[in-house]
Amino acid sequence: MTKWTAAKIPDQKGRTAIVTGANTGLGLETAKALAAKGAHVVLAVRNLTKGEAAAEWISRSVPHADLELQRLDLGSLASVREAADAIRNKHDHIDLLINNAGVMTPPKETTADGFELQFGTNHLGHFALTGLLLDRLLPVTGSRIVTVSSMGHRFTPGIRFDDLQWERSYNRLHAYGQSKLANLLFTYELQRRLIGQQTAALAAHPGGSDTELARHLPRAAQRAVPLLRPLFQEAAMGALPTLRAATDPGALGGQYYGPDGLGEQKGHPKVVTSNERSYDIELQRRLWAVSEELTGVTYPQPQDARA
Repeated sequence: MTKWTAAKIPDQKGRTAIVTGANTGLGLETAKALAAKGAHVVLAVRNLTKGEAAAEWISRSVPHADLELQRLDLGSLASVREAADAIRNKHDHIDLLINNAGVMTPPKETTADGFELQFGTNHLGHFALTGLLLDRLLPVTGSRIVTVSSMGHRFTPGIRFDDLQWERSYNRLHAYGQSKLANLLFTYELQRRLIGQQTAALAAHPGGSDTELARHLPRAAQRAVPLLRPLFQEAAMGALPTLRAATDPGALGGQYYGPDGLGEQKGHPKVVTSNERSYDIELQRRLWAVSEELTGVTYPQPQDARA
C-alpha cells in the first residue's frame, strides 16, 4: 500500500486554515504544506516578529503562498478572545482549525489567568479558541478541527481534578502528559457533540520529532537528546499525521493519526489508538464541564450556529 505523503493533500484553493504555533516546528511545516496546496493560511502566533520570519520562510519556498498573521497567546484568555474576534471579523467561514501550539515540560509556571502553563496553554487555550470559532466552522461542508496530542498522553496517571494546576506538587512530565491527555479527551467529546454536523474533530501526534519543543526538558534529558536524535524524524515528517487528519478525504471524525513505524516514533501517518483513559466518556464529559467553567467559554449548540 502506498504511504501517505504531503503530495496526497488535495487542492486547498478557496479554503481558510488557522494554524496555531505556526512560526516554528510542526506548525510551520503544516502551514507551509497547506499554503503549497493553495489554502489561505492564518499563522496564529504569540510573537509577531517570529511570525513574520516564518511567513518569509514559507514564501521563499511557496512564492504564491496566501498568508495572514494573527497574534495569539494561548496562555492568556484575553488574548484568545481578541484573536478569535479578529479572525471572526475577517473570515465568515473557516475550513480548518489546527490546534498545534504547545509547550513541553517547562519549570513550574502559570499562565496569565493562573493556570499551570502546560494545561493552560496546550488544553484550555485551545478549548477556548475552538469554542469561540466554532460557529465559523459548523456551516462549512468538510470543515475539520485537528488537535495535536502526543505519545506523552501515556505519561500520566490521569486528570488531577483535585489539583489541576499542580499547586501541591509539580511533576513536569506528568503535567505535560495531563495536558496531552486532555487534548484527546477534548477531541473525542467534541466529535460526539458534532455527530450529524458538517464539521469533524480529529487528533494527531507527531511521534518523535526534532523540534524546539524539547528545549524545556530537564538537564539530564537534554544531555541525552544528541544520542537520541537518530530516533527522531524531521518536523516535515512529524507534521504529516496532522496534515492527513486535516485533509485526507477518507479521514473520519474521532480518528487519531500518528506515525506507522516502530513504537509510532517515526514514519508515515496512519490511524492509531490512544490509551484506555482517553476513551472514558465520563472523564471526557467531566473535563469538558471543568474547561467551560475555567475558560468561561460555553460552546454553541449546532442549531445555534445554523440560525
